[in-house]
Formats: sequence, C-alpha cells, structure tokens
Amino acid sequence: MLGPEIIKQTIEKVNIIKAWIKAVQDRQKSDADRRRHNLEFLVRDYVFVKVMPIRGIQRFRISGKFCPHYVGPFEIVERVGSVTYLLALPSQLANVHDILHVSML
Repeated sequence: MLGPEIIKQTIEKVNIIKAWIKAVQDRQKSDADRRRHNLEFLVRDYVFVKVMPIRGIQRFRISGKFCPHYVGPFEIVERVGSVTYLLALPSQLANVHDILHVSML
C-alpha cells in the first residue's frame, strides 16, 4: 500500500503548489493593473516618439549612449486601429514606418 499513498501525497502537494502559484499570479496581476493606464490620443495631437537607444544601431538618425530617449513632437494624422496611430513624420525619417503603437508614443 506504499505506492498509492505516495501518489495521493504527491497529488496533494502539487495542488498546494498550484494554489500558491495562482495566488502569486493574482497578486502580480492586481499590482500591474493598478499601475496600468490607457492612453488615447486625438487626431491633430502632438506626441513624442520613444527611441530605444541601442549601441551601434541608428534609429530616427540618432545613435549612441547619450542620445535622447524621445524625439518629436510629431502630429497624429489618423487613428488606424484601437492602439495604433499614423504620424506625420518629416522627410528625414522616410525610412521609419509612420504607423506606431501607442506604447511608442
């Protein structure tokens, strides 16, 4: 009878561990939801675009360690989707896609 008892104990311990993981995930989600806020912009608003500085890669014609983290301001021409916007970028930034996600604004 040693085999079935070990299996029952193992199943009980796995269920306890799953409950702990679920409690931690719920706590982390509630913390993240408390800090999260929805961003919405209107057409003709001006926004700055976030630039991620990566050494050796040029984005928005800016590279290096001490480059600015935001460039702009750029005008919003159109709302494409629920979280994407079409920006009026200057001709110097022709190689950059003009539809950006709200997280980049």
